[in-house]
Amino acid sequence: MTVLVTGANRGLGSAFASALVERGAMKVYAAARDPEAIRTPGVTAVGLDVTDHTQLAGLAERLSDVTMVINNSGIHRRTSLFDDDAVDVVESVLRTNLLGTLAVSAAFTPVIIANGAGVIANMLSAGSWLAGPGNLAYAVSKAAALSLTNNMRAELGPKGVQVTAIHAGFIDTDMMAAFPGAKLSPRDVSNAALSAIAEGAQEVLVDEMSWRAKTASALPVPGFPA
Repeated sequence: MTVLVTGANRGLGSAFASALVERGAMKVYAAARDPEAIRTPGVTAVGLDVTDHTQLAGLAERLSDVTMVINNSGIHRRTSLFDDDAVDVVESVLRTNLLGTLAVSAAFTPVIIANGAGVIANMLSAGSWLAGPGNLAYAVSKAAALSLTNNMRAELGPKGVQVTAIHAGFIDTDMMAAFPGAKLSPRDVSNAALSAIAEGAQEVLVDEMSWRAKTASALPVPGFPA
């Protein structure tokens, strides 16, 4: 198994890369905009901006042995519908969280299939189903990325590619540094996800928040107060 992990310079991406090395992956490519920032032992650091399509095409040509991609790159910017820059902020977050995931997947799908099929795992969120103040851009991007994942699965499943959506609540990363509540360990999330993927899971709900969010999403939308 040769794996590409995006956003692997810190937090959850670094935890995924480390866990893959520990599990005996043949090779782990740890990708980040600044490959010098990657410190995980046992990985091959590569430079990648998931929004740069020219760079991505060249990387897919170079990394011709990849059989698994973990789309972990993601950003969070607080915004509200009432903010003057709401459209610009949502657009910027979609560029990484949605279009970056699509671009990486599109670039490496032919590589994975040429190598006898494999796995694409998209790091999503309980936020795929949740909405809240200030969370407009992130929630929209993860909901869209969930739809993308479902469509990828429909297209790639018949070609032998497992497409897995990974959902988790608050994780102890730089993105959630300001959140004062309980947070999941990146190592626990990465290990839980990788174990489920190895068993063939195409949806991983890592914690109770994810289970509750998905369950609540199926409930009827309440009527508007009279």
